[in-house]
Amino acid sequence: MSIREEQQDNKTATGDDLRSMIRQVFSEFASLEKERAEPAYKAELQEEKKRRESLERRVNELVEENKKSRLLAEQAERYSIIRSELQKHGVTKVELAFKAMKDEVHRTADGRLVVRGPEGEESLTDYISVFVQENPELLPARMAGGSGATAAQKAAPPALTGAGSIDLDRIRPGMDPTDLARIREEVARMAQQALSGKIS
Repeated sequence: MSIREEQQDNKTATGDDLRSMIRQVFSEFASLEKERAEPAYKAELQEEKKRRESLERRVNELVEENKKSRLLAEQAERYSIIRSELQKHGVTKVELAFKAMKDEVHRTADGRLVVRGPEGEESLTDYISVFVQENPELLPARMAGGSGATAAQKAAPPALTGAGSIDLDRIRPGMDPTDLARIREEVARMAQQALSGKIS
């Protein structure tokens, strides 16, 4: 091997060594930078994880609250429909009847209100019809007055009974204006008698 070739080989070897050394320096520098930055990354990742978990908890809470609100709204609507149906069937003791049947009524997938009985599902209207027939005490009394009521009392106007006395239970909004005028006159007459001392 000539001196020139040997010098050429030495240059190549030196160049390779230099490149290897530069690579090693860059690798060590990158490794040091990574180690220095790692704690900051870890802290940031931990913070991000905590934020995500907190958001997930809040979303789950909101979903649960929404579910409860929907159930309460559905229940309120169902109860309102039951009361309305009872009133349509002439029930006067609505709350008593409602308490007796509210837990029997369920909503189907298509939104209908039904009662599940031994013979299958029955519509709310049909169920209430049968319920009212079986419990006539929930309906208004068929005769005004008791066994001592006289024919004159039974034939009296809706809010005036007997000898001009007033039945407060029969005074209602939207009643006949003539009856209302008679009631006013009777109240005025009784008030005047009371003021003059004629009524004890």
